[in-house]
Amino acid sequence: MEQVFEYYPKNVCSQKMIIHYDGDVVTGLEVERGCHGNLQGIGALVKGMKIDDIIARLQGIQCRGSRTRDTSCPDQLANALIKLKSQLQ
Repeated sequence: MEQVFEYYPKNVCSQKMIIHYDGDVVTGLEVERGCHGNLQGIGALVKGMKIDDIIARLQGIQCRGSRTRDTSCPDQLANALIKLKSQLQ
């Protein structure tokens, strides 16, 4: 059954991530603010992927546009999924 998880990213342009998931698979992603085209692309790419696979691909990506330069919207999505995963266990 599909469920929804909300996450508020830190130190990036996006302000809210709404992750739709069913078990350990992401079924959709909505992001408020940020680089709209890039985030739509990321949402399309992660749809249907397992949470662990997304974390492995996106964790640690950096963006020069982030406030601290040591994170990015993809990295924040990985952080959101790590938090979601900890709540599922």
